Formats: sequence, C-alpha cells, structure tokens
Amino acid sequence: MRISPLMCVCAVLLIGCDSDAPPAPGGNTTTPSEKKLSLARFENQAQQLGIDFTYRNGEEHDVVAILESLGGGLALLDYDGDRVLDLFVAGGGTYEDKSKTVGLPGALFRGHQGEEFTNETKSAGVDFAPYYSHGAQATDYDNDGFTDILVTGYGGLTLFHNQGDGTFAEVAISAGLGDPWWSSSAAFGDINGDGDLDLYVVHYVNWSFDNHPDCPIENQIREMCSPRSFDGLQDAFFFSNGDGTFRNATEEVGLPEDGKGLGVVIGDMTLDGKPEIYVGNDTVANFLFQVTDKGSFEEVAFTSGAAIDDTGTANGSMGVDLVDINLDGRPDIWVANYQNESIALYRNEGSGLFVHVSELMGVNSVGGLFVGWGTSAFDFDHDADEDVFVSNGHVIRYPKDSPIKQEPLLYENDGGKIVRNVANQAGEYMQAAHNGRGVAAGDINNDGAIDLAVSHLNDPVALLVNKTEKRGNWIRFRLIGTKSNRDAIGVRVEITTAAGTQTRQIKGGGSYSSSNDLRVHFGITDASEIVSLKVFWPTGDVEEFANLKANTDWTLVEGFGTVIE
Repeated sequence: MRISPLMCVCAVLLIGCDSDAPPAPGGNTTTPSEKKLSLARFENQAQQLGIDFTYRNGEEHDVVAILESLGGGLALLDYDGDRVLDLFVAGGGTYEDKSKTVGLPGALFRGHQGEEFTNETKSAGVDFAPYYSHGAQATDYDNDGFTDILVTGYGGLTLFHNQGDGTFAEVAISAGLGDPWWSSSAAFGDINGDGDLDLYVVHYVNWSFDNHPDCPIENQIREMCSPRSFDGLQDAFFFSNGDGTFRNATEEVGLPEDGKGLGVVIGDMTLDGKPEIYVGNDTVANFLFQVTDKGSFEEVAFTSGAAIDDTGTANGSMGVDLVDINLDGRPDIWVANYQNESIALYRNEGSGLFVHVSELMGVNSVGGLFVGWGTSAFDFDHDADEDVFVSNGHVIRYPKDSPIKQEPLLYENDGGKIVRNVANQAGEYMQAAHNGRGVAAGDINNDGAIDLAVSHLNDPVALLVNKTEKRGNWIRFRLIGTKSNRDAIGVRVEITTAAGTQTRQIKGGGSYSSSNDLRVHFGITDASEIVSLKVFWPTGDVEEFANLKANTDWTLVEGFGTVIE
C-alpha cells in the first residue's frame, strides 16, 4: 500500500483531533480508573528456579561512556527441542586499560518442565564473547529445525549456530555477517518472500575511544553524553542466500544514513501479506519501511504518522512492539520512550496511516518520570485483549528529575477502550524500582499463562512467573513453515470464539534487544473452544480449522493440518 500526499494531510488532521500534549514530568501515577482492583500477580522466581546471572556494563572502570547506558537483552527459546523454554541472556562487557572494550560471556539456562533451570553455557559452547554485547535474537535462521542465537554488540555480531546436539558453533563471519559497527537490536523476517529469513540490524551512534567527549555537569562531575553528541550510524540489512549464509544488501535496499536505532520489529502492518519494518530511533525520527516492487525499501514513517509524537517531536525511542490494542484486527505500534516523553501508541487506521493516541487511550496517565526500554504485549489475564509490560531505568548517572532505578509498568487493557497501569497491584517485583532493560515474554512452565524474563543493568535477571488468579481459558499454536520459513515469522493467526475475533502475528524482533517465545498465544475468557481458526501464511496461502478445544497447545504444520502437542 503506497502513501499519497493526501493521506499525509489526513494523518496530520487526525493527530490534531485525537491527541493532547504529554503530561508534565512527575504527574500523578494513579488515575481514578486504577482504583479498580486488578487480578494481576507476578512473582520473581529467578533465584529459586536456578537463574543467577547479571548483565555487566563495566561502569566500575569510570570510563563514563555512552556505551554503558544501553544494557542488554535476553531470549526465550527452545534450543533442545523438548517443548520447554530455555533462556539466553547477553553478558555485556567491560574495559581494559580504559582504552579497549572487552566482551563478557552471556549465559544459557536450560529449562526443565516443573524443575529448576540448569546453566549450560559452557557445555553448549556459548561462552565465547568477542564483543561487548547487548542483544539476543533467537531464530532458526537456516530452516534446519534448530533454534540459533544472534548476539548484537559493540564491534560486531556473534552468531551461534545450533548443531542439533545441544551445542552451538560460532559462525558469524563464515555466514556473511561481518558487521563492525555498534549494533543494538536485530530482527529476522522474510522480506523478499523466498521462504528464507533475512536480517535487519539496528545500529546506534558513532562513539569510540577516539570520539569520547567530556560531558560534565555541575562541579565538573562527569556524566554520560547524550546521543545528540554523536552522529548516527546507518543500519545494516542482509538478504539470506538460502544456504545458511547472508549477503550485505544495505546499499541495495537504500537504508538511510541518519538513524540512531535501539529497537526494531518486523510485521505485516498493512495486512497486505508483505512485511514492514519499524525502527525506534533515539532523539531522531523513527523509521517505517515498506518494501517496493523492486525490492528496495521506501521510508514512510512521516507520511504514515508514525515518525514523531503528537507534538511534532522526535522522541528518545527504545523498545518497540506491535499490539492490536483496540481489537480491530489491525496491528498498532507501541514505542517505549525517554523521560518527559509519553510512551507512543500509534493506532493503525488502515491504508498505511497511524494516529498517536497515547493521551486518548490512557497511556499518559503514568506521568513523565519513566525511561522505557523492553516492552512486550501479551494477554496476562486471558480476557481476550492484549496487555503491555514495560521495563524502565535511567541511562545517565545523575538524573535530576527522575530516579535511576524505576518501577516497571503493566498496562491492563480494558476491552480495547482504555489501558491503565496496574503494576502497583501486581506483586513485589512490580512495586519495586529496577534498572530495567530487555524483556522477553513466554510461558516458561507451560501452564498456559505468559511469564516475563527481564534483564537489568548490573543487577540479576528476573524471571516473573504469572500468578494471576481467575484467569480465563487460553489456546496456543506452534506454527511450522514448510514453504514459508520454518519459524513462521510473518504468519497472521485469526481466531473466533463466542467472545469475538482476535488476531496475532508472529513478529520478527520486538521489545528491546530481546526475543519472545514464538508460539502464538490467545486468552479466550470462558470459551471452551474456538469456533474457527484462520492461518495466513507468508506465501499467501490461507488454512482454516474449526472447533479446536481450549487450554491446549496445538501444532500447525503448513499444508498438513493440526496436531495436539
């Protein structure tokens, strides 16, 4: 779907009608609607389940580099094929003689159904850390049936190829992923429709030890420099060759040179069967790419209404996700932003247009204290709408108007009409302040409820087990592509129950530097079965099924029907 100038004018008019300026910093974090008691409950069980790991940024060396501010992400994946989620956490880095970065190994924890996780980092061969790391993307990039792990960071990419025997081999250079620039997040998606996963890599700014200005504040105390002190870096894009290797197509697709990217998500935002790419940039306008018929990218964020906020300002954007917040079947864009900026909710109006509706939907009720990072949309209470979690934490050492450690946000969706933050009712972790960064969502104990893994800066990883009582029923689908990519990234799933119709997509990327469980999960209130299921494959094929019972995991193999797990 192409965007016309008339559409652009319409988008501006719509924004003016539906949006107000964001609230002042430090605004009231409790609205009248929040006095309603929420059922939300999450319990941090990382320690008791054997997850003991901390992302490190090397701040003890007093280099005071912007490199230290980004923190890291994590990935929920099933690397050993036992249908139980495992957890990979990026390790970060430190310095040598204040003039060289040194990578710190991440950690891989293997999940065991109903039991503790075990640390398999060394035995699995993922303790190799050539770069100061940030992100983790878990995807079967070569369609061999085994989930691989891509790690982003300062100085290069690390690609752990799953050998299928519980071990990994590092293959980034041999796979064609030589990328020396500072990468933060990444996303896999089949951009050209050939059944193989391509790769978008988000780059940040041009910091180096040779470009490391002093940014003192009062009394000459050294502070982190703003991203405005640095030029942005051009992102990178790699097409798959279909044989487990990639070719750099950055110039071929025409990526702009002025991004300062931190988050990226790939999904079918126009519902035309083709993927779009949304990039959250820090202090400069966000990107939205559509793929042209010639295979290049057309950047349409401004004409679509999703580049800046409702005051005409480019935000400090970090985590991103797609969520059908108002239950109209169209994916809306959700962006976690910097202090004094509202979280951006761009409502999908169809025809490639988006409207900033954060004020209208109650997102702004939390005030302007928060610096948002990882964010994931999921239905925590199974009431047939998607809720959203946001981790928060400051990026500088001496913030004036906001604390370094900050409470997370848990936006409960009220039937697509409004969202309200219920974190202060959702358990001890949610009520406490953290220096949050990456977030991944998935059902770690296979009880039918979505849990959360959260990475922190210089504090242990949290594993938030969903203990919400009186949840509704659920249904979940694991999709396996045959003509499409095996992970089925790009698939759209539509279910209908007595309560109505819901739509989800298997997205590439999302959150901040993290990977969610790829299974498609629906809450369906008190429905005992779904009346109909439609699966829209990236090939254009549509499969339909009926009368599937609730509280069941189903496997859907492209072209082969359904199997109960």
